[in-house]
Amino acid sequence: RLMQKKSIKEITVKELVDEVDINRSTFYLHYETIGDLLTESVQYINQQFQEHMNLHAEDFFSNIRECPLDELYLVMPAYLIPYLEYIKQNKRLFCTVLKSSGSLRLDRTYRRMMHHVFLPILERFQVPETDHQYIMAFYVNGLMAILSEWLQNDCRDSIEHVCAVMEQCVMCGQKNQKKTTQLR
Repeated sequence: RLMQKKSIKEITVKELVDEVDINRSTFYLHYETIGDLLTESVQYINQQFQEHMNLHAEDFFSNIRECPLDELYLVMPAYLIPYLEYIKQNKRLFCTVLKSSGSLRLDRTYRRMMHHVFLPILERFQVPETDHQYIMAFYVNGLMAILSEWLQNDCRDSIEHVCAVMEQCVMCGQKNQKKTTQLR
């Protein structure tokens, strides 16, 4: 709630303990700084997300390994829809986290999470390893921008619509990547 009102840098331990009705000593028993609390919170969010996504993981990973290359896409409804459902179910939390993404180092978190998705696909397409970091940055930052826009609009558009927008953006990127690879 505090992060919805002001940036993390402006929140004091006093405000935090007053908000949750605990003693300062209780806070300091568990954390040295508010940053430590945030780090733990992000780890918790990631753990919850991973548990949510693991419900769909086996089908997803077998598809990456086994489907024909012409059916292999970096973004597919099969794994985007559960991801977007999770975000929508937790939109208040994600809105707060996105506002403080710099201080929470969310870009690194998303890169790690997407690494196990994008990297196997890039390898199957035989994309040169020297290009991986650039392509990953393009997709991760682009998808985060779409999510941010969706959250700022209170998730008004349907999950299916946002999924289709992401697919459209990624398909354009994949077509350009294929052209670039052919030129080499």
